[in-house]
Amino acid sequence: MPTTLLTLSDNVTQLTLAPELGASLVNWVRLSDGQPLLRHSDELALATSNPRRLACYPLLPWSNRIGGSGFTTPTGWQALSANTEHEALPIHGSAWQQPWQVVDVTSDSATLELQSQSPFPYRANFHIQLTDGCLRLTLQATHLGKQPTWYGLGLHPYLPRTAHTRVQAQAGGVWLCGEDKLSSQWVELPQAWNFTEPTMLPQQLVDNAFTHWPGKALIIQADAGYQLVCEAEGCDVFLLFCPEAQNFFCFEPVTHPVNAHHLPGQPGLKLLAAKESCQMSFSLHYQALGR
Repeated sequence: MPTTLLTLSDNVTQLTLAPELGASLVNWVRLSDGQPLLRHSDELALATSNPRRLACYPLLPWSNRIGGSGFTTPTGWQALSANTEHEALPIHGSAWQQPWQVVDVTSDSATLELQSQSPFPYRANFHIQLTDGCLRLTLQATHLGKQPTWYGLGLHPYLPRTAHTRVQAQAGGVWLCGEDKLSSQWVELPQAWNFTEPTMLPQQLVDNAFTHWPGKALIIQADAGYQLVCEAEGCDVFLLFCPEAQNFFCFEPVTHPVNAHHLPGQPGLKLLAAKESCQMSFSLHYQALGR
């Protein structure tokens, strides 16, 4: 069945969305020449109906992986199982694997909603807005279960990567991971992963959560003549995913480190009772670079 796409635009950029595919963003491009500002999704990628092949998708009611086949809540154990064929652990929550409903859409904005029962009852709202080249994404979750449980939020944008791509983002430390890809040890920022100044991306694999982030970042694509000025609200962690020898990377604003449900104090997670909510937002503002 063909996927229904929504198209939004402002005077600088155009965005396509696929609400049925986990509220995924499909393509965000510069209007003047079609330059991809997020990783380009071609027809083959769209035909897979897999958000992980597209440009960006929301993460909730948690981001990244959770170990231990579940987690403890104040009233008992929340069991979880793997939700993909290629990962041994449950990953990125459940919202990205469900169709969302369109609540409202205009020429430059859309509001999507999900009523979910998995892995517990919740309602999610996702507002997407384009304004003068700025893409703003606002994600909210409301707990609908009778018993309180832990929530985390995130966004998973895929960005173009070339030999000239540079990233600037401050952080106070980073969680190292074991072979299971779960957070094992927090350390102060290694020099090789210090992005305080605009820095080329590492050639080696990086898939780690950076903490004490003030919520601002700069993604510079000098060869394509632009930069993205990024700002997050409601989170102070970003996950950087740099796979080896690929033409993309991910800069993911998230509320909590990987496997926070099993870390002391559940850092970044929020315990929500019935009808309580949590929210985060992330904006990417296109700016042309002077030639």
